[in-house]
Amino acid sequence: MNEINHTLSSKPERKWVFIVNPIAGNGFAKSIIPQLNNLIHNYQIDAELVMTEYRGHATELARAFLERGFQNFVGVGGDGTMNEMVHPLINKENVVIGTIPAGTGNDFIQILGFPDRFEEMDWDIFFEQHVISMDAGICNGIPFINGMGLGFDAQVAAENYTEPGEVKKGGKSKYLWQIVKTLLFFKEKRAVILTNGERQERSCFINTIANGRRFAGGFYLTPKALANDGLLDICNIEKLNLIERLKLLPLVPKGTHLKDRKVNYYQTDKVNIEFETEVPYHLDGELYFGSRFDVQIIPRALRFIYNPEGNHFFNP
Repeated sequence: MNEINHTLSSKPERKWVFIVNPIAGNGFAKSIIPQLNNLIHNYQIDAELVMTEYRGHATELARAFLERGFQNFVGVGGDGTMNEMVHPLINKENVVIGTIPAGTGNDFIQILGFPDRFEEMDWDIFFEQHVISMDAGICNGIPFINGMGLGFDAQVAAENYTEPGEVKKGGKSKYLWQIVKTLLFFKEKRAVILTNGERQERSCFINTIANGRRFAGGFYLTPKALANDGLLDICNIEKLNLIERLKLLPLVPKGTHLKDRKVNYYQTDKVNIEFETEVPYHLDGELYFGSRFDVQIIPRALRFIYNPEGNHFFNP
């Protein structure tokens, strides 16, 4: 049975920490800090607010505040911020996690039934603290909460990558150019995939392994995913020529690509993928490189504040 907890009260003994990524959303996260301070005061919670300074800092801060006895952890930023913050919080029973979407894509928040940007009513629901347990994925020892990608989407991320702290030049126009360039010139690499007792060799345009449904700000690559069913949803899109790419990609935002003969969609609790050479991959949008990927689900690994009246992606 899936665990849904009753509304928690904001008792003073439950300490909160708000971990803010100030550069998320091109500075949007930093701009709402005065509002957050007002909310902390108005809802009378015992809280501290801290800002990240470099990649991986959210993990360090969460670990430090966990050791100090804090129980409520709120990430203010994008999917990457949330990914970092939850690393030390996996399977911590007394911890409750909140998400305030302040990034660019904000795909993870869709799982929880909240919108990309909070309005007044959303803050009220958030601080009522309806809590649900959800799964997490783990790849090569690194957790993810929304999903991971290998192939076209990871290559776009690699082409658009800048070192932490550097200012991205070109903005959306550069990002769109990277998508077009990758769409035209991306070459699929052959991989060995082991799952559900079967071994397959495939050259895939996209390999998505997901707990959530939405990626890249509106692409529903895994439209059947439920975040508390103990399973990973996997979408393998086989090698495509340019015409096939142009035909298939417009179907993904609606989730209707699953009918295409080049799409393989299934569920599993673990999968192993191996390439002959190192390739880029992303975990919740954060870029890494590797050649072997051991991926599995961690059931009910985290407890999140969610909107019970929203369009959340959980089993009832």
